[in-house]
Amino acid sequence: MQLEQGPFIQTAGFCEQVIEDKSGVLSLIRMIDTVTTTAAGPDAPIEMPPVTYKLKMVIVLKSGRARGRHELKVIPELPSAETLPPIALSVEFRGEDQGARIIADMPFTFKLEGLYWFKVYLDDNLLTMMPFRVVYRRLTTGQVGTHQV
Repeated sequence: MQLEQGPFIQTAGFCEQVIEDKSGVLSLIRMIDTVTTTAAGPDAPIEMPPVTYKLKMVIVLKSGRARGRHELKVIPELPSAETLPPIALSVEFRGEDQGARIIADMPFTFKLEGLYWFKVYLDDNLLTMMPFRVVYRRLTTGQVGTHQV
C-alpha cells in the first residue's frame, strides 16, 4: 500500500470527552497529551505510584485512494521502550473523503513517569505516533527545624 495516496490522517490524539451531534459532527473536549499526578505528605513515594487515567482515543482517517478492508493497530510504547500488546481492529476505506472513525474508551494505567508513544499502524505501515507525557510531582511535608539564639 502506498500511503502517499491515502489514507490520510485527519485527527489522531487523546481527549477526555467526545460529543457527536445528530449530523455526525464530532466535538473533541479537552484534547490532552500531558497529565500530571501528584503525591503529597511526609511519606510521599519517591517513585510515581501507578495511576489510571480515563482517556478517549480518537483517530479519524480519510480514504484518499485507499480502498478495502485493512488492519489498524495501536501499539503503546512505555518510557522504558517496552511495548505493550497492540490494540487492533479492522477498518474499511471506500475512497475519496470517505474514511474510518475510531473513538475508543481507553482507561490506561501509567506505571512510569515519562513520555509514552502510541504508534498507529495501518497493516504494517506506520501512519503516525501519538505522544502522551506523564509528569509526577512529589510534595513532601515535614517539621521545620527551630534553633535558639
